[in-house]
Amino acid sequence: MNAPTPGRGWLLRLVLTFAFAQTAVSMARPAVSYRALALGADETAVGIITGVYALLPLLVAVPLGRRTDHGRCTPLLVAGVALITGGCALSGVVGSLPAMAAWSGVMGLGHLCFVIGAQSIVARRSAPDERDRNFGHFTIGASLGQLIGPIGAGLLISEHDGAMARTSATALLVSAAAAACACTALWRLERRDANRGGGAAGAAAGRVPVLGILRTRGVTAGIFISLSVLSATDILTAYLPVVGEAHHIAPATIGLLLSLRAAATIACRLVMTPMLRFLGRTVLLTTTCAAAAVLCAAIAVPLPVWALALVLAALGFCLGVGQPLSMTTVVQAAPDDARSTALALRLTGNRLGQVAAPAGAGLAAGVAGAAAPFVLLGVLLLGSAAVALRAPKEAGGVRRRAGTVRRSDSRKASSGRSGA
Repeated sequence: MNAPTPGRGWLLRLVLTFAFAQTAVSMARPAVSYRALALGADETAVGIITGVYALLPLLVAVPLGRRTDHGRCTPLLVAGVALITGGCALSGVVGSLPAMAAWSGVMGLGHLCFVIGAQSIVARRSAPDERDRNFGHFTIGASLGQLIGPIGAGLLISEHDGAMARTSATALLVSAAAAACACTALWRLERRDANRGGGAAGAAAGRVPVLGILRTRGVTAGIFISLSVLSATDILTAYLPVVGEAHHIAPATIGLLLSLRAAATIACRLVMTPMLRFLGRTVLLTTTCAAAAVLCAAIAVPLPVWALALVLAALGFCLGVGQPLSMTTVVQAAPDDARSTALALRLTGNRLGQVAAPAGAGLAAGVAGAAAPFVLLGVLLLGSAAVALRAPKEAGGVRRRAGTVRRSDSRKASSGRSGA
């Protein structure tokens, strides 16, 4: 396993490549929704296609995490970029809803491969007191992609004169090109002597049971918070275009609104360290999740564009907290030799939310209208606020390493969070 190393050039390159990959996905997701609508999909069908994006990753996340615990991470990044590129391009070429759903699933698998590999590199190369900061900076790459991607989709997609099918296909092809650009920063992200699948560490990681990881204090709470926050971001990306269609808001305006949300998330992560010092992890997570719940529910109310922009900016700031802190919570709580598996379990929870939430959102939208999914998100985020309030202030407690069980040193666990 890579030891913490001085210097942060690797982190900058990882942020850049994540920004390219996330730009592609963030441009493709609304483009898929618009293209599905142009091909005759209703709200329920859009929810199903959105859910398929997460279905295949849901099945393979844990095996990929097991492999990464005692192997190199960079091959997963390369595979992820290739799958995202292919999924985006082929989603723009096919002309049927089932085919779009299938290639959307390939895109989701690529995103999963990339994120597991990238998060594992951050966990391996960061000292305990650097993890909150490094995970926060790492997720800035995602936020940059979420800022740029929707703007690009909004500028490329047009609904005038029946051009939505053609212009949404163009946006998907452009997103494939953006994903391919991620290859330009995939160099020297991990040391050449990183674990290659053998030895005691690999055997020990293979012996740590999944249930043992899930029972470790703090892991389940981190997974649920991450699931709630990502579901909110995902449904917002997929269903704000549907809300825009219902309220006659142009695709370009919707793209700007989604990018405003992403910009607010970047601002949040830039000031996360002082917020943590001032409020503490528990108060910050609880407050932001509760506020995000209220703001999501507000989207269900018909609002003028300027008010919707204010709501989305505040929502983006609140949603910026959950993902990086849930990563650190899971890594700090997980057994030492199964951190990639624990991160994969967190991503499995994310994908489970991405399967269930869009399906539920599609059914709710079909029954109660396009605003109903945002009410459901509000309820989910209130639940995550309750979990954050009840979660242990010190993540972890029992760690397994090389087949033995030991109690973590409380000072080490505390110092691992004091730098956040």
